[in-house]
Parts: sequence; C-alpha cells; structure tokens
Amino acid sequence: MAYAPVRCNLMPKQDCFKRELPTDRTIYVDNKPSPSESPEVAIHQHHHYPNNRVVSSKYTAWNFIPKNLFEQFRRIANFYFLCVGIIQLIIDSPVSPATSIAPLVFVVTVTAIKQGYEDWLRHKADNEVNNRKAFIVHNGQLTQVKAQNIKVGDIVKVKVNQGFPCDLVMLSSYDPEGKCYVTTANLDGETNLKTHFCVPETREFQKESDFTNLCATIECEQPIPDLYKFIGRITVYNNSDSCLKSLGPENVLLRGARLKNTPYIYGCAIYTGPDTKMALNSKAKINKFSRVERGMNSYLIIFLVILLIEATVSTVLAYWYMSQDRIGNPWYIPDARQSLTVRHVISDFLSFMILYNYIIPISLYVTVEVQKFVGSLYLQWDLEMYDEETDTAAKANTSDLNEELGQVEYLFTDKTGTLTENDMQFRQCSINAVKFVEVGGHLHEMSPEGGQSIPVIHVTPEIEEFLELLALCHTVRVDHHEANQTGASTLYSHTGMEYEYQSSSPDEKAFVEACRRYGVVFHGMRDNHLEVTFHGEMRRYKLLHVLEFDATRKRMSVIIQTEKDETVLLCKGAETAVLKIGTSGEIDKTNLHIHDYAVLGLRTLALGKRVFTQKEYEAVDKMLTEARNAMDSREEKLNEAFEAIERDLHILGATAVEDRLQDGVPETISMLRKAGIKVWVLTGDKEETAVNISYSAGHIHDGMEELRLTKLTCTDYTRCGEEISKNIHRCISRSPSSQHFVLIVDGFSLAFALGEHTEIFRKLCQMCEAVLCCRMSPLQKAEVVKLMKVADHTPVTAAIGDGANDVSMIQEAHVGLGIMGKEGRQAVRNSDYAFAKFRFLQRLLLVHGHYFYYRLATLVQYFFYKNVAFVTMQLFFAFYSGFSQQSLLVSFHLMFYNITMTSLPIFIYSLFEQHISQRDLIDKPHLYKNITRNSKLDKKNFLKWNVLEAQEQVILGLLTTKLVIFQMPEIFNCHFFFTWSEMSDRTQNNTTPSLCNIS
Repeated sequence: MAYAPVRCNLMPKQDCFKRELPTDRTIYVDNKPSPSESPEVAIHQHHHYPNNRVVSSKYTAWNFIPKNLFEQFRRIANFYFLCVGIIQLIIDSPVSPATSIAPLVFVVTVTAIKQGYEDWLRHKADNEVNNRKAFIVHNGQLTQVKAQNIKVGDIVKVKVNQGFPCDLVMLSSYDPEGKCYVTTANLDGETNLKTHFCVPETREFQKESDFTNLCATIECEQPIPDLYKFIGRITVYNNSDSCLKSLGPENVLLRGARLKNTPYIYGCAIYTGPDTKMALNSKAKINKFSRVERGMNSYLIIFLVILLIEATVSTVLAYWYMSQDRIGNPWYIPDARQSLTVRHVISDFLSFMILYNYIIPISLYVTVEVQKFVGSLYLQWDLEMYDEETDTAAKANTSDLNEELGQVEYLFTDKTGTLTENDMQFRQCSINAVKFVEVGGHLHEMSPEGGQSIPVIHVTPEIEEFLELLALCHTVRVDHHEANQTGASTLYSHTGMEYEYQSSSPDEKAFVEACRRYGVVFHGMRDNHLEVTFHGEMRRYKLLHVLEFDATRKRMSVIIQTEKDETVLLCKGAETAVLKIGTSGEIDKTNLHIHDYAVLGLRTLALGKRVFTQKEYEAVDKMLTEARNAMDSREEKLNEAFEAIERDLHILGATAVEDRLQDGVPETISMLRKAGIKVWVLTGDKEETAVNISYSAGHIHDGMEELRLTKLTCTDYTRCGEEISKNIHRCISRSPSSQHFVLIVDGFSLAFALGEHTEIFRKLCQMCEAVLCCRMSPLQKAEVVKLMKVADHTPVTAAIGDGANDVSMIQEAHVGLGIMGKEGRQAVRNSDYAFAKFRFLQRLLLVHGHYFYYRLATLVQYFFYKNVAFVTMQLFFAFYSGFSQQSLLVSFHLMFYNITMTSLPIFIYSLFEQHISQRDLIDKPHLYKNITRNSKLDKKNFLKWNVLEAQEQVILGLLTTKLVIFQMPEIFNCHFFFTWSEMSDRTQNNTTPSLCNIS
C-alpha cells in the first residue's frame, strides 16, 4: 500500500512528529474492529482524521484586532499615515498630529467594524451548521449529538428533508431494496432527484438495534474534490465468513446534498469537516480590491516620491538660506553652522514631509469609504431590481467593489437556476417520420405544408409504441401526496394527476408527465415490475436490467419483459449516439426533424428499440452480470457490454423538450455582448443539455462554428495539446469578420488543458466569441475563472451563480454575483452582490456599474488635484518664510476648510451625478466600453489633471503672491511678512512676531 506524507497533528499525551498515512483509508464501521484486528485500532481511528466542524469565518475573538489591523495597514496609504502620525508625535511637528491621526483612526475603525460585522455573520452561519442536531447509532441506541461532533466511522441516521452532515457510505434505508433519493442542488446545481443505494449485504439493517450485529470495514481513497468519482470497497463480516463488495459514487451520500422522498437512511461517516468533497470544492474567502483602488495605490507611490523630492529640496534650500549673510538675523531661523547636524537635518526633513504630506489625501479614503457605502444602498433602493414574485430586493454584501461593476470584461455564469428556470416542458416529437406538437395538453399532428395541426383522435400502433418507450425507459420515481412517502405503488390514481414524478433527469420527468397527459400513466414499480395504464388498461412489464446513462455513450437503456414474454431493449439518447446504431426505421427523416428542433433551441433525444430472442437475452444477461460483479476495471467491462448490447436498433422517432429560460436572458446576454463583455457558461450539466440551452439563451447563435475539446477527442495530455493547437490553427486560418467560434469543453478535457497547456488553451479561448464548459466540478469552475483573471491583459472578471457549487468561482472572480434562486443561499452569502433574476444583471452593470465608476473616478482625480493645490500653495509660501517649516494655515482651518469647502462638494457630486441618462445607458450598451480598462484613471487622464493643476498653480501662485504680498498688505489684520531689518528691530525689542490669519 502506498504512503503519502501529511502534516503533523497534535494529540493528547503524544509527541508531535511527522508521520505518514496511507494513500487509502480504512474505516471501521461503528468503531468495531474486524475479527483479526485489535479493538484499539478501531476505537482511536478518528485521531487520524479531522473533526466535522465547519469553519468559514476569517477571524476569532483573539486574533481579530491584530489580524484586522495587519490587513488594513497593508494598504500603503494607511501605513503611510500611521508613520506620519508617529513622526508627528515624536518631533516638534509644524501642524497638529490630529490632522493625520484623526482621519486614520476614523477610517480604520469604520473598516474594522464593517469587516467584523461581516465575519460575525459568517460565525453565526457556521455555528448554525456545527450545532445542528444529528443522530448517531452507538451500541444499538440512537444518540443525539451536534453535527460537529460526528467522527469518521460513526453510523449516522438522516431523516427525510435533512441534509447530510458529512460524506457517508450508505448502509441501509427505509426502502427494503436499499434505495434513497437525494437532491444535489447545492453541489452540482441539479435540482432533480438522484437515486442512491446500498450494497445488498447491509440493507437488512433497518433498526438501530440491528447494528449491534454489523461488523464491517470500508476501504476508500483519500478525499478528492471530484464530486463524480469514488473508489472503495466494503467488507462485511459474518462470523468466520466475509463478503467483499465494491463501492462507487452511487453508494455515497455527500455533505451538501439533501434526503428526499425517503423517510430515513443509515450511513457510515467516511469524510468529515474539511475532508468532505463539498469543503474541498470551496475556496477560502479572499480580500478583493478594485482596479480603481489598485490605481490609487500606484498614484500614491508617485505622489510619495514627489513628496520626498519636495521635502529634500526644501531642506537643502533651508540650510542654504541659513548659511547666507543677512542684515539682521530672524530669531526663528537658526545659524546654519550651529544646527548643521545629522539629527537636525533629519528633524527638518521630517518636518517638511509633515508640512507637505497633504499631497497624500487621507481624506480621500474617508470620503471613498462613505461614498461607496451610500452608493451601495442605491442597489437596495432600486425598484427596477426588485422582484415582486419572490419579494426580494437587490443586496450588496460589500461596498468595496462598487466601481468594479463598471469594469467587467468577462462574465462567467452558471446555467441551471441562473439562466434557466430548470422547468422542462415537452413540446414536439417525431414519430415514424411524422411531426407532432403538443397543443393545450393534447397531441396534434403537424401539417407538412405548415397549415393548422390536426388533433390525434385515434392512437396508431406507432404512436402507442413511441409512448410506451417514453413511459418505460427512465429511472423516474412516483410519489403520491397521500401515500405518506411509501411510494405511489400502494395508492393508484386512474388519471395519474395525484402523482408527483421525481427523476434525476429533467427530460425523463417531462416525458412521463407528457405521457400522462396523453392517457398513458406510469404508476411506478411494484415487485420489480413497471406498471403502466394505456387509456385505463393496466400493463405490467418486468424490469430486467438498466443500462445507465454515461457521457461517453450519451444514451441509456432498459431491458424489459412484456406480458407476452417478449424481451425488449428500449433506448433513448443523443441523436449522434442513437441514430448511428439504428438499422431500421425512418433514420434520415428523423435526423432532419431533430435538426429542425435544434434550430428552435429545443433539447432533443432519439428513441429506438431492439427485440431479443431467448438465446440472445441469455447471452446479454450473462454478459451484464459478469461485468457488474467484476472487481477490476468494472467500468470498462460495463461499457464494453453496453456497446455490444445497444446495437441494431429500430428507430421510433425523436423528442423535443424546452427548458424554459428565465425572462430576459437572451436580451441580457445580447446587451452584455454589445457592451464588450464576453460571456462564458460554466455548468455541471451534460454536454448536450448545455449546448441546447446555450443556443436558446443566445449564448451560442446560428453561424458560429463549434470547436470541441471533449472526452472523445482529448484522452490524454498529448491528444489534448494537439486538439488545442489544431483549433487555434482553424481560428487563425479564418477571417475574424467572416466566422465566429464557440469553444465547447468538458471537465475531463479541462483537466488536461489546464495541466500542461494553460497558455495555448487561454489563447484559444480568447479567439472565441463564446466558451461553454460542461460537466465541471465546482473547483474547475474557479480554475477557469482564474485562467482569464491572470491573463496578460488582466481583465476584470465577474462570476454569477445560485448554488453552493458556484461558490468557488464567485469567490475567485473579481466580482462575485449571487442569484437568489431555489438552490439555497450559499451563493448569495458568499457573493459581493445578490439579486433575484439574471436579467437584473443588465441594469447592475450598464447603469449602476457605469455610474459607480464614473463618479468614483472623478472623485479620486479631483482629490489628487485639490491636495496638490494645497501643497503647492504651501511650497510657494516656504520661499517667503525663510524655509522655516511654518504652516500657511492653522490646523483647525486646514482640516475644516478641506472638509467643508473642497471635500463636501465633490462628495455630493459623487453621489448624485448622472452625466448620461439611465435610458441612454440601457439603449446604448456600447457606452460601457468607454469606461472599461480603468480609462478615466489611466496614465493619460492622470497626467492631464496634474498638468492642468500645475499650470494653474504656477500662474495663480506667482500672480497672487506678487499682488497680495507686495501690493495689498492692508488686507491682513497684521503684517504677515517682515523685512529682515523689521524682524531684527522687533527681536531687539523682545517683540515676538506671530503669524495671523486672513481676515
């Protein structure tokens, strides 16, 4: 067994040492050892694994102050003013230390309170999860514990509608067949139910007392982020005998999923706390900084250099001036020969720095903090972003990134629940080369000439055969609202309208519901028989085998036995996967109809059947049984068996289903494209589903050429690199004006593309107008966002989603957006901004984002402008005060004049300015391009503002100085300036000169 190094853990009464743990873990169910092992091994197994405590908070009560202060003073402005404040307290400062310390304390305090409150909310959410009630089985008794106290090896009982507190291997359930149904909306975004089951050897343990007789061990791999992969095996001991069974993803219940339609299940904890797949797919929350703030820091460094130059020049000129021969010696100007020491030079230099330090506008940071906070309230007050259906308004979880909403260049969006309502509806079908459409809940035959459709009055054998396949080829579960969750098979409904169908595939649910409307009602399974009524006539079909769907085959099948003892294979799947194995039926016409449906943006499937002879079925049954029982290469053997069985089909027709988009999705994507924003769709759904939705949403449109990096073409790193290079060549060889490309990539190929071909893969993505990524894990979504986030041109990225599976990409993007949908609130809690509908994104970016950025950019430029004006005035005054480090204004006037006369007007401007009307911003989305790439704060505009300021100060400074000082001394209450002879006379008369203010 292979071993891997791990970090050291501290255990009571044990020394700390670096040890190695096996790459696979052995778990003793209920902490009972196998017959051949010591009891101590099982009892202390949890020492090797983390507890089940969830921690998403950033601070604790002990480290909040030091950690928060450290993070805040990493900002160059905060650190600078901290240094200035300390210097002012140490030296004889020319201005009051309060002018630097008071604004700094205000900014740091407000920021700490805001961040502390946000982290308190995270603590509150963590405590809610950690203290949630859980039930474990110990010594045959059910014990209530907190979820955080669950340990690896514990047997956990989960009841209906409860979430799984950790990753479990299912041991048994209320269902005698050992099945349960879960929803994984918080993991992969799919709201439909999935079926999981336990191994036959443990499903008999139905009560707590039964587990006293269970002795088993589970061997599994160490935790990995892949939601769809699990490799393990369970050994069940019975006296001296043991039975070994393999475990796969269908036997594992993941934390974040929820038990549905099953009263209870029992499971053994295998991964807890940070080891759960959900935790491994979550990223730590990071501090985000807007492009404007990063630009401010860059300009801050420039002004800091200017400050150092001004202070150095003034210090040199001061000592030069003191060394000059003068008539009379002003008392406040020392003799250079007596004061020219290192200590005095440093002190004078620091005094000039403090005198000129207003070139660094700390008041800017105070104003920006308040402006952002007030600006974020506009989102909540915007009635056009209020959703009446859910009674929810837009919400800003942070105000730090308001202006970043006006800089977005790449938008990464989830599909299910974000673009769509996740509500499938059966629309059309093709049966034996004849098109049918649903009108008012009834099946109508479409006229070939395009005229009015004709209602189907008499069901032909072809139509019945088609509906029979739809009613039987699926994994749908039937529930009855009066059955107390025991299944519909015990309570029949003649029309089926009392049934609620549940399925892991939304298409299958739509098919069964459509059949019900047409008089073919699926009643569920009883005694291993599928029960269906055809217009009131009950028929029972024995279910022999289910050939599950997989992304490689792109189809699924069932083998049934009819009441006439006929063994039939019923198959449905993607047209590319089904039509190619068809040997009879209207193959060409069906393919033509499927193309027509695809143009309409409908999801399509092709249907076929095969009848087995008794001898053929015996061979098929043997082949499937051997493949399912194989311990090695089981998946490969099953695929080989499926391929051998699914052939020689008779094609029955095709279906067309609509996944209803949210209102305004195509229009919103179109507007965002016109605004220069590239839209990528990242989803965990199957490739066919994702492509169809992308077409209907307008993400992919007709005329685009599809480039694919999928499991079929990228089997390893080498093949993946070759495919990427080939697609790049295709893009280069076409004129950009004549052809647009869309890249379709799946999670399997993405692992190769991001592993060794990152640069060329990024290059290929940039050549495409749209990118669609499917079958992705949550962590892969974050990796794709990071792929573009770190590109050479450093674009601003935004990610939008509604489920826990979107949290990683929301946190990775520069701006995280949450949809208040049906999949919980984890995406909303971890987002920067949240709202109810995807269409609100248009107003958020094009209106609010535009205003936020334009207002803040103007505010920042003006603050630098006015502060340079203040410092330039003080610099001019130094030439007329003998470089004596005398302040032109007293501290009180300096602070409050700055606040009331210069800061307040621009602050009000930054809250209410609308340089372009809201209607124009929506109707002319190209205006958004004018502000991206930080265009209002780029080097050109920065230089423009400062050249203008310098020009004005030179002209006005020289003119007004000459006018006021030499021509109009009467405007002063007292003589502000003195000739050296006057100063000498006053000094001899022991008269102390004083500076006085302008009256």
